[in-house]
Amino acid sequence: MLFAAAALAPTLAAEPAVRSQPPTVMPPVDVTEAKTHTLFMGADLDINLDRDVYPIRNVVGSDWVIVINNENHEISSKHGAVDLKITPKLKLAEGEATIVGFNRQPGYSWHNDPSVLLTVGLTNAGTLSQSLLEVAHDAQNTEDTIENKALAGASTAAKSDQTFGEAGMMPNLQGNNLHAITGAKGWQSNPTTRIQAQQAAAMASGAAEPTGRLATQGLDAMDVDFSISSPKALPEPYVVTITRFHPAGSKPGAVQNLVYARALDPIGPVVTHVQISEDGFPFNYELIDFQLHLYDHGVEVATNIADKRVELTRDEAFEYIKMEYVGAHPGATLDPVPALGKFPAQLPVYLHQGKYAGTFYVKVNKAGLPAAAYADAECRRRIDDPFLASVVQGIWFKPALAEGKPVVGVAAVNLGKLTL
Repeated sequence: MLFAAAALAPTLAAEPAVRSQPPTVMPPVDVTEAKTHTLFMGADLDINLDRDVYPIRNVVGSDWVIVINNENHEISSKHGAVDLKITPKLKLAEGEATIVGFNRQPGYSWHNDPSVLLTVGLTNAGTLSQSLLEVAHDAQNTEDTIENKALAGASTAAKSDQTFGEAGMMPNLQGNNLHAITGAKGWQSNPTTRIQAQQAAAMASGAAEPTGRLATQGLDAMDVDFSISSPKALPEPYVVTITRFHPAGSKPGAVQNLVYARALDPIGPVVTHVQISEDGFPFNYELIDFQLHLYDHGVEVATNIADKRVELTRDEAFEYIKMEYVGAHPGATLDPVPALGKFPAQLPVYLHQGKYAGTFYVKVNKAGLPAAAYADAECRRRIDDPFLASVVQGIWFKPALAEGKPVVGVAAVNLGKLTL
């Protein structure tokens, strides 16, 4: 053994020396799975009508839309109270709409807005001032006509005109609290009296405080402002806001709700701006909580400002779906049900052409994952179609249940009727 080692030593020494190289630093590989789903606290909205409960399917303007006997019916709150049922519910949605610049704050209704009162006050003051000037000007013309003896008979007509004019003007002047001022005899013929009457009338009408702020009783609305976009087109969107508030002057702890709905223009990738003014609040209410929910044709859409929002990967979303499904069906025996779908881009084209329109069967393991597609429910005639196989692998299922426990099962699938 020593000899062998001595013999090998010259050979190793004869090899060229290898310089040490710094280790190659590889860029980190991002193996984080994309967050594709959103779990959030949503709200199911129903209307109690004639002892039946109807889910809200849409909003037209500010009217609720429900379906009765396959026909749309609009329910308006303008003609009476609507028995609305709100059920908080955790919901899972793929993707979400993005809301930026969200702002909500108590404000004034239109009839109680100080800026509106200012405009109305200034308009009324201007109108009254102009009317008084015209009356004074007319009185001066009449006086000049009466005192001009050269007009002879025309002075009689002037007196008559003055009489009828005063008779017609007096009710209007009285309506503006001017009777005490204009009722004084000879006020038209005295320029000083006319000016004083004009100034006093303006003050009596509120022109000294044209803003009308003394008439403003407090905040009685909610102003909502935001911009919104969605990677997925929302053709029939609407928002529903739920406001919890404490009415001013009520008992401590008293809370009321105000629900407001409004239809929006279609939403897509392009950012659109939304402004809403919600009326109907009592004066000087105290805001406790405000929620904004977005729907599209009756289906709630996740947003980045949703309550209790959590982003999930597709795997995490699938596990949540299965957990909820098994927990909701204790002791039940059920077939597998499609839960999530991720399909090739060509599938809608094929379906539009009438391909893959029939029902086929998929063997599903107890974890909810598909095995293969078959032409029969007994899974004896396997379908040999690579494209269909790729479609099937993109469908994840709520597993079959036997007495509440996940088991292997067979699901009937019709691609044209899937609503994933």
